[in-house]
Amino acid sequence: MINVKNQKDIDEMRKACRITAGALKMAGEAIRPGITTAELDRKIKSFIEQNGAKPSFLNYNGFPASACISVNEEVIHGIPGDRVLLEGDIVKVDVGAYFHGFHGDCADTFPVGDISSDAARLIEVTRQSFFEGIKTVKEGSRVGDIGAGIQTFVEQNGYSVVRDYIGHGVGEHLHEEPDVPNYGRAGHGPRLYSGMTIAIEPMVCAGDYKVRTLDNDWTVVTRDGKLAAHYENTVLITPTGVEIMTEA
Repeated sequence: MINVKNQKDIDEMRKACRITAGALKMAGEAIRPGITTAELDRKIKSFIEQNGAKPSFLNYNGFPASACISVNEEVIHGIPGDRVLLEGDIVKVDVGAYFHGFHGDCADTFPVGDISSDAARLIEVTRQSFFEGIKTVKEGSRVGDIGAGIQTFVEQNGYSVVRDYIGHGVGEHLHEEPDVPNYGRAGHGPRLYSGMTIAIEPMVCAGDYKVRTLDNDWTVVTRDGKLAAHYENTVLITPTGVEIMTEA
């Protein structure tokens, strides 16, 4: 069942989303050559807890960390550990915070020091694809309008969109209905209503869109070993468009 939030719910969600966005912004500022992904995870956990919230991802279905931190060909669900970030890497950080009964969820891809022009372009196209996806969205639109906007822009730029993992509703639960694919046909899929809150998260590959999961049963990587990028915001559907709830 799709959960439409009332004004009280939305006000509380805004608080959770502000904390989530703040944690992601802080993580981006901390990224540098030489830091480990575990150090980054500890900083994120500390920030969330200092703001009175709980990390949404910690122990979620057994996930062992507070954030998903994925490097280079890793697409999503990277487990933080002793890996040292190196000059030229790109790192995806996915964060969630639970506050007063609601979750926020957002992600971004960050450069580690100086990166190649190809990597920088992949990051930029991935971020812009999110905004292409929400351009025409408002109350009465359909989920397929989002995916069509993202897919068209990504493929026009020579990249591919991951099919195996998608966006989702978010609110009292980290994952709610509806599913929000980053591909599809405009005018198709569930209708969007004012008060719905969804996480839109394009995952874009420099090569083929096919992925596989590593033996840790979490980390998803590109099958061809090429780079991938990820960008996500929690948004509120309004009568005239969307409100990005996780803008820092």
